[in-house]
Amino acid sequence: MITYEEARARVLQSVSPIDRTETVSLDDALGRVLAQSMVAPFNVPNHANSAMDGYGLRHADLSDAPTTTLTLAGEVAAGDFRAQPLEPGHAVRILTGAPIPPGCDCVVKQEDVTVAGQQITLPSNLALNNNIRPAGEDIACGQTYLEPGKALTPPDIGLLASMDQTEIPVFARLRVAVLSTGNEVTPAGQPLAPGRVYDSNRAALKAAITALGCECVDLGVAPDDLAAIEAALRDGAARADAVITSGGVSVGDYDLVKVALKNLGDIDYWKVRMKPGKPQAYGVIGPARFFGLPGNPVSAMAVYLLIVRPALLRMMGLAEQPENLLRLPLQGGWRKKHDRRDFLRARVHFQGAQSYVTTTGPQGSGVLSGMARANAFIALPESPVVIADGDLVDVLLIDYAPGV
Repeated sequence: MITYEEARARVLQSVSPIDRTETVSLDDALGRVLAQSMVAPFNVPNHANSAMDGYGLRHADLSDAPTTTLTLAGEVAAGDFRAQPLEPGHAVRILTGAPIPPGCDCVVKQEDVTVAGQQITLPSNLALNNNIRPAGEDIACGQTYLEPGKALTPPDIGLLASMDQTEIPVFARLRVAVLSTGNEVTPAGQPLAPGRVYDSNRAALKAAITALGCECVDLGVAPDDLAAIEAALRDGAARADAVITSGGVSVGDYDLVKVALKNLGDIDYWKVRMKPGKPQAYGVIGPARFFGLPGNPVSAMAVYLLIVRPALLRMMGLAEQPENLLRLPLQGGWRKKHDRRDFLRARVHFQGAQSYVTTTGPQGSGVLSGMARANAFIALPESPVVIADGDLVDVLLIDYAPGV
């Protein structure tokens, strides 16, 4: 049995971004993972412009007296373009974002100006290029403005539009197959026979994969039959980049997923010193990565979030991301007696400097309601530990969407 840290490291070291890319329209690019560097074809802004509503003038026209009086020579609004150079002794009314006319090298804000007919009076102590945003202030021509491996956000979409990019190179969507196993598992929507349970794992995993931006391949439910499980795994490996199963990886007579994996591919590991999630498997089936999750709902989701999700993010082409780790006081305390890494389902109460964390209550691996309430894990070390009320603990925030 290996440690949680070793399991996570082995998985992440063994996966790499898929080699499939595609081009999508700008309207369809939100959340997609950028596949190449984006280089600015021109300056943004592409012209020097006014930073505020005011008056544009020649800095050389400012007098040595406390104030200067100039003659108005028109107006420039955003979207206008004045090709005529500004003549000595003149100024133009200029609005925020309007292009700076030739010869203008200073803008005074309107609040500092007195207007009398066609004459304006303004302070003389203005700096050269006052209130002027130069061309390329945001992004210079030739500058890389988006790096590959980024999940595109709404501001990124706006940035691409500002560069007149309408076709965006992205990684193809990762294909992830999901299979539930077990004679006791019944798909939701069907009558529930005595001794059976509804298939919460497949529903939750499909939702998690969709939230990640992957394409989900639903393999349904396989009974505790080796031939049926092998057939489903072959199908998943042929159609997807990764295969995720739940159930069948422990040591019971009907835990056949591990046997099927041995027959069809290679096992890297199948037990991890963590709670929840001790029985799990990782390996390969042909070209596909295989993740065998426990059958208990909380265990399955915990292993997905802590080990599988980071691997899928890397396979999607996303750049390396740090864990969302906090140190917060635990309200209520906790006593841990076992020698496995423990991940308590928890709720962070965000209250600024007074933020704290609590458990979600009973921590059984079948208490899915606690997992639903959780927005974090409290990560405890392998060794037994007693945590007093108010002691600081490591907190891993839960995130189902891709990192941005």
